[in-house]
Amino acid sequence: MGKRILLIGYNFAPEPTGIGKYSGEMIHWLANQGYDCIVVTAYPYYPYWKVQEPYYKKRFWYSKEVTNFDSGGKITTYRCPMYVPEEPSGKKRMLLDLSFMTSAYFQLLKLLFYKKCDTVITVVPSFQFGLLGYFYKVFKKAKTVYHIQDMQIEAAQDLNMISSQKVINILFKVEKFIFKKSDIVSSISEKMVSKIEEKADKKVLMFPNWSDTKFFSPLKNKEALKADFGFLATDKVVLYSGAIGEKQGLESIIHAAEKFKNDNNIKFLICGSGPYKEKLQDLVASLELENVIFFPLQPMDKFNQFLNMADVHLVIQKAKASDLVMPSKLTTILSVGGLALITANADSGLHALVNKYNMGILVDAENQNALNMGIEEAVKIENHVELTLNARKYAEEYLDINNIMRAFESEISNFK
Repeated sequence: MGKRILLIGYNFAPEPTGIGKYSGEMIHWLANQGYDCIVVTAYPYYPYWKVQEPYYKKRFWYSKEVTNFDSGGKITTYRCPMYVPEEPSGKKRMLLDLSFMTSAYFQLLKLLFYKKCDTVITVVPSFQFGLLGYFYKVFKKAKTVYHIQDMQIEAAQDLNMISSQKVINILFKVEKFIFKKSDIVSSISEKMVSKIEEKADKKVLMFPNWSDTKFFSPLKNKEALKADFGFLATDKVVLYSGAIGEKQGLESIIHAAEKFKNDNNIKFLICGSGPYKEKLQDLVASLELENVIFFPLQPMDKFNQFLNMADVHLVIQKAKASDLVMPSKLTTILSVGGLALITANADSGLHALVNKYNMGILVDAENQNALNMGIEEAVKIENHVELTLNARKYAEEYLDINNIMRAFESEISNFK
């Protein structure tokens, strides 16, 4: 693979979670290997759905950042203005995608007059960014990688974010064109790879999300860690950490907390940010629950301790979404050897993966009683050592960033 890489996608560092985290870590890894990396992205907004400082005042303009590495590598980041809705809906998300597509196009026009990048990687969502990669390929003869983090069209259809079948069909036709014109198509889970291969009619590269298994690792002093975060050593902490959106069904956590409200030792901790957080807080207030605590996103230097403090980690998925998305939060939970309680139906790829490696507790998605029973099993039964050991073992074998990135680099370099 040539030593000049172009990445296009609206999520990038320093976003702390989700796709931005992985895109940022990928580019930093490549720069540390001596690559000259160009990034066309937006200002960091996720998971807050508001552009964050120190970028807020710049958000209506283009800007450029350059970071040099001891390896000789470099990251040049071009940030493009983009519409960011404070309360995202289906139509508002379409405007978000269109606004970045437009501003990124003008930035790409400028890059056509710069030295050629050997490989251009476009990250989904949004799926139409593949057109930007193809545009660059036409003029600069670059190799194109179309990396799918989220099967966006299917998710929009299944979650009724787009109701018009005519619109859905048009989107699939555009996607089909991108598949045809992309040199490499990749995705993050076995089930997603299989589904994409069916509709793309070509081989799809497995390029999973990862975890920094050296930084995120098991710690033994759980009782002391609980005290550090304001809990008693005897508390059972049930943690949800991640983006807080309306479509995730997180109100089920609140209803579970209501069932356990008379058990003073069980604490439900919701950590994160997002447009639905205030509504969850209102629901907690209306039910007069004292066993639900909200934390802001934790700083990176404390995050390993924070995750190790929890007794149970909730991975809440909608029934249909669990077959389309590999939750990014799960990789970190596995890395710390956490006990994951995952909502995923038996016919989903997520269920098959967790069951295959016996590394978490599985309950039916969108089933409140099943979630309640799963939590009861997780907090009442002490011996989950096998599950947590399997989780860490899986992370070490399959989620180490260095192993995954070296394999990806090799695949791209050997592509003919």
